[in-house]
Amino acid sequence: MKTVAKPILTFILVTLLLSLLATGCGAPATTTVPTEAPAQTTAAPTEPATTVPPTAEATPVATLKIWADDTRTPILQAFAEDFRAQYNVEIVVEDLGRVQDIRTPMITAAPAGEGPDIFIGVHDWLGALVESGLVAPIDLGDKKDEFVDMALKAFTYTDGKLYGVPYATENLGFFYNTELVAEPPTTWDQVLEVGRALQAAGKVKYAFAMAGGGYENLPILTAKGGYIFGLDANGAWNPNDVGLDSPGMIAGVTYLADAAKAGLIPETADYETAHSLFETGQVPFLLAGPWALDRIRASGVPYKVTTFPDNGAPFSGVQGFMVNAFSENQLLAQTFLTEYVATPEFMQKIYETGLRPSAFKSVLATMDDPDLVAMGKIDNAIPMPNIPEMGSVWTAWNNGITLAVTGKQTPEAAMKDAADQVRALIAGALAGMVNLPGSYQEKTACGAQWDPACKATALEKGDDGLYRLTIQLPAGDYEYKVALDGAWTVNYGSDGAQDGPNYKLSLAADSKVTFTYNPETHLVEVTTK
Repeated sequence: MKTVAKPILTFILVTLLLSLLATGCGAPATTTVPTEAPAQTTAAPTEPATTVPPTAEATPVATLKIWADDTRTPILQAFAEDFRAQYNVEIVVEDLGRVQDIRTPMITAAPAGEGPDIFIGVHDWLGALVESGLVAPIDLGDKKDEFVDMALKAFTYTDGKLYGVPYATENLGFFYNTELVAEPPTTWDQVLEVGRALQAAGKVKYAFAMAGGGYENLPILTAKGGYIFGLDANGAWNPNDVGLDSPGMIAGVTYLADAAKAGLIPETADYETAHSLFETGQVPFLLAGPWALDRIRASGVPYKVTTFPDNGAPFSGVQGFMVNAFSENQLLAQTFLTEYVATPEFMQKIYETGLRPSAFKSVLATMDDPDLVAMGKIDNAIPMPNIPEMGSVWTAWNNGITLAVTGKQTPEAAMKDAADQVRALIAGALAGMVNLPGSYQEKTACGAQWDPACKATALEKGDDGLYRLTIQLPAGDYEYKVALDGAWTVNYGSDGAQDGPNYKLSLAADSKVTFTYNPETHLVEVTTK
C-alpha cells in the first residue's frame, strides 16, 4: 500500500505537537507557523522513530473523527489502524448508517462543535452546506488530474471552489431483457414500438414502467430537450432559468402521457412495481441505477445495460469526503484526504465494496464489472444541481408528471403549474405558508400527494396564533407532516421534531377533519365530525 507523503505529515504533526507543548508552557496563544519546515527537520527517517516500548502504545498526537456510512466504515477502520501505526494519529470512524443519514446530523452538530472532522456525503448537499458555512474548501493540487472531471465539477460550487474529494459516481443505465430484445433500440419511439409488438404477442405487460418521477425519467425528458435549470455565463446553475415548462420538458412529459394512454406504461410511478415487472420478464426495459444491481442479478432475469436511446442524459450523483468547516483539525483533515485517501490503493478498496463506478481515473480504467462499465460509458450524465434551489423542484416536478400521466391535466398545464410553483418558492412568495403535505392531498384540490406548496391544504392563522385547516375526507388511512414555506426544508413530524415521523390518520367513515397546528410546539391536533 502506498504510504503518505511523510515530509508533509511530519511537518504538520510536529507543528501540532509543538503548539501543544508551547501552550502547556504558557506560550502566547498565537504563533507564526513557518512556510517551510526548519532545515534540521526536513530529513525524515525511513521509518518513524519511537521510544515507546513494544508493549506500550504512544498517546496519539492528534485525533480525526470521521462520519461514514455502513459500507465505507469498515474500509476506513482498516486504513485507520495502519495510519495510527505509521503516524500516531488516531482515526475514529463512526457509522451513521446510510449516506443520506449523515446530512441532518452534520447540519445540526457542526455549529455546536460536536460534528466530525471529515464526513462522507453527496455533492448535491453543497447548496445547504456551503451557504450555511458548514464545509471547507479543499485543494487537491496536482492530484486533481487523477480524478474524473465530471466528479470534480459536481463537487465544485458556484463560487468556483472544490468542496469534496470524490470517490464514486452513480447514474441510471438502460437495462434490457436479452431474451426479449436482441438489440437495444436507439430511439425512444423504438422503445414503444418494441414494447407494443411484444405486448401484442402476449410476451410482456408493458414496454416499461416508471420507477418514479423526474429523476427516474430524466433520460426521456432530456432526450426531448427538457432541462431543470439553465446555466449562467460562468457555467454555474442559474436558478432564475427554470425549465420545467420548457418545450422540451413538455414534449418529454407528453411522451409519457401518450404512452400511458396507449397502455404501454402504467399510469402509476412506483419503484418496487417497475423493478418487479422487469425482474419477472413482464417489461423488456428498465431505467435503473447501480443500487438495483444486487436485486436484479438475484432475480435471474437475463439482461444487459447500455446507453440511453436518443442520447438521453440521466442525473449523476457523486459521493465523496468533505471537511467540516468548524473542525479544529482542518489542515490535518485535508492532508489525510489528499495524501492518504486520494491514492489508487484506497480508491480501489472503496470501489470493490461500493458497487459504484470509481471517481478515480486509474481505478475506473481497470473496472471489470460489465454493468458498472456500461453505466460509466454514459458520459453525458448531468451532475445533480448542487444549489439550494433544487430543493424547491422535486415535489412540483414529480407532481406535474403525475398529473399529466394520469390525465388529470394536460402536459402543458401540469408543467406550467409546476414551473410556476418552483419560481414562487425560489422568489420566496410562499414564505410563511404552513402546510400539511400528505397522502390525503390527492383527495383534495391538490390532485397529488405530499405537496408542501399546495394552496388547497395550507392552514390559516387564527387570532389565537394557531393555524387551522378544515376539509372533508373519505374514509381511509392517511399520513401527513407539517411543512413550512411551501418546501421540505423545514418540516415537523408527529413528535414535533424536524424530520420526525409521519402523523397517521385513520377515518372509519367519511369525515369533516380539522387540523390545528401549534407553532410553539410544532404539534398538530385533529378533530373529526
